[in-house]
Amino acid sequence: MKKIFLSAFILIVIITSGRSFAQLPNQNMYLLRNVNEHFTSTLYSAIWGYAAPDGREYAILGCPTGTAFIDVTDSADIHEVDYLPGLTSSWREMKTYSHYAYIVSEATNSKLQIVDLQYLPDSVHLVQTWGYTGYTRTHSISQAGNYLYLNGGNASSNGGIQILDVSDPENPVKLGTWTTLYVHDCRVDNDTIYAANINNGKVSIINATNKSALSTVTTFNNLVGAGPHNTALSQDKKRLFVTDEIGNAPYLLKVWNITDRSNPVFVTSWQPTGITSSIVHNIETYGNYGVIAHYSAGVRVINIADPDNPTEIAWYDTYPSNNSESYNGCWGVYMLPSGKIIASDRQTGLYVLKTNFPLTGISNEVSNIAPENYTLEQNFPNPFNPSTVIKYQIPASDFVSLKVYNEAGKEVADLVNENQTPGTYEINFDGSKLSSGIYFYSIKAGEFNTTKKMLLIK
Repeated sequence: MKKIFLSAFILIVIITSGRSFAQLPNQNMYLLRNVNEHFTSTLYSAIWGYAAPDGREYAILGCPTGTAFIDVTDSADIHEVDYLPGLTSSWREMKTYSHYAYIVSEATNSKLQIVDLQYLPDSVHLVQTWGYTGYTRTHSISQAGNYLYLNGGNASSNGGIQILDVSDPENPVKLGTWTTLYVHDCRVDNDTIYAANINNGKVSIINATNKSALSTVTTFNNLVGAGPHNTALSQDKKRLFVTDEIGNAPYLLKVWNITDRSNPVFVTSWQPTGITSSIVHNIETYGNYGVIAHYSAGVRVINIADPDNPTEIAWYDTYPSNNSESYNGCWGVYMLPSGKIIASDRQTGLYVLKTNFPLTGISNEVSNIAPENYTLEQNFPNPFNPSTVIKYQIPASDFVSLKVYNEAGKEVADLVNENQTPGTYEINFDGSKLSSGIYFYSIKAGEFNTTKKMLLIK
């Protein structure tokens, strides 16, 4: 009886001493490397990824005084390859298009940095710092196809959205604006903008079919006490995930049914396992998975195969000291084609992570530009163990079938079996349940039919 009482007493002391904060051990994720080379009294900010044509993968990290470019291809040799100075800012964000990165910040006169990435892994090249009359700073940047969307700051009046055409990647052209409400961040899909109006507690759905004349479809309240920071879509585009960074606790991830975009309907909300105090910041979706930056609770991965019932399946806490209601900890997340998850922590920089299980069911369009031809690329890496990425392009809407066969011609995986719109697609193929050997992957799309060989070595 004394032993039971003593154990309970010790547990209470640990919990109330400030060292626990309901902290759970990391689950189903492990650290490849933490890179923290640019910390100052100003904190780190955003993260984004770039997969080069040669298959190498890079993390692009927003630092207090610039942007770091980090080669994460080889898990045993993750290292910074270049650093681009910029004006000091606590908010620095970036997106990529073609072999260019576009970087913005809240620092006055920071404008838009255009960076050529074609010289990696050796270095990057600043093409120019681009701007126009009245534009000096931006809070965030979004990208879809050959268009950039500058959000917040003074890129447009009232801190709304300014659209840029980067068909010529080094010389943007100004198009239309949306200035009804301040926009903290936005997601763009098939000419529809999902804008997070953080200060108003609202989300706006905007028709951007005409990039010079945007029109509002609807604006809705993200429930009481909300402050939407960013949005993301489910794979079928029928659900919208919204993160609330400000407002009133608890700070929730909310799921909306947008089957009728003019009348979104609230479905459910989500918080990390056992944690009610941490603040949600960013969500990125990849097929059946959502990857979330949850400030003091770190990186969280949820299964959204059923988007109405998000289920947490993995996490890694980049800020293990507590789960407090603060803006410390994980700022942004991004998943690369290899399945590596890169994350930025405000205090400690870049985290390169992997899950203990293969991330399957990932089928993402990675370019909204219609290709000129049907293509099926060689998988990367090849040979592989246990997963590899298969990339293909279709220039017109078609029914697409992508299957994997063994040497005997037996089908072992049905990866794609659906109608798809023009674009470039990536599929993560998991061979963990297969034996070593030669396999063939075959695509059929319209009249296009071709097969390539790959090698699984365990």
